[in-house]
Amino acid sequence: MNANAPAPHILVVDDDERLRALLQKYLGEQGFFVSTAANTADAEEILSVFTVDGVVLDVMMPGETGIAYASRLRGRDGAPPVLLLTARGEADDRIAGLEAGAADYLGKPFAPKELLLRLENIIARARAQQAAKRAVRFGDYRFDIAQGRLTYHDQPVYLTSSESDCLRILAESAGTPVSRDTMATTLGDVTNERSVDVQINRLRKKIEPQPGKPIYLQTIRHAGYVLYAEFA
Repeated sequence: MNANAPAPHILVVDDDERLRALLQKYLGEQGFFVSTAANTADAEEILSVFTVDGVVLDVMMPGETGIAYASRLRGRDGAPPVLLLTARGEADDRIAGLEAGAADYLGKPFAPKELLLRLENIIARARAQQAAKRAVRFGDYRFDIAQGRLTYHDQPVYLTSSESDCLRILAESAGTPVSRDTMATTLGDVTNERSVDVQINRLRKKIEPQPGKPIYLQTIRHAGYVLYAEFA
């Protein structure tokens, strides 16, 4: 791991208390910050508070199975990569897990070093994929999501902080409508959706050839606003 990067946060979900303790100790010694949960309900409580970089998830647990939970996680924006722990030789579980969106799997019993290497690999892949989505392009415009910087033919286009925040929300969900209510809440102006409309109109004047007939930043009836852009 990069010594200058923050310690990756791993969530271990397994009903075996001994295994949870062993992985928490081992991964902690390797520079990870580790949270543990005995079931998916406990895992949900942790994920409601913390952002994690990876999940080590047992397939067979009382209540919701690891495969079912992996499938639920896959449907969330920014979902962490999942490493499934399966019974040795259970090919069906491994196949089902990969189909459910797991990034990798490891059969029990396993060597801790192999789990460490697999975790590092899936975290690196996930971070690379996120890095690839730091900017979007629409027409001759490019918007750097991380920096909030808009350029046109590589020349900077001035945005106010509110306009930049508004464009960032839309860019992060490029191609998918974002409701006015969601935008107002994210922008911190929960009680005034009208302010969202004002920012949209200002943005259109800066990025649309004809602001009254938008191409990139469109209104979707009963759904909100959508930015038609591609991740660069």
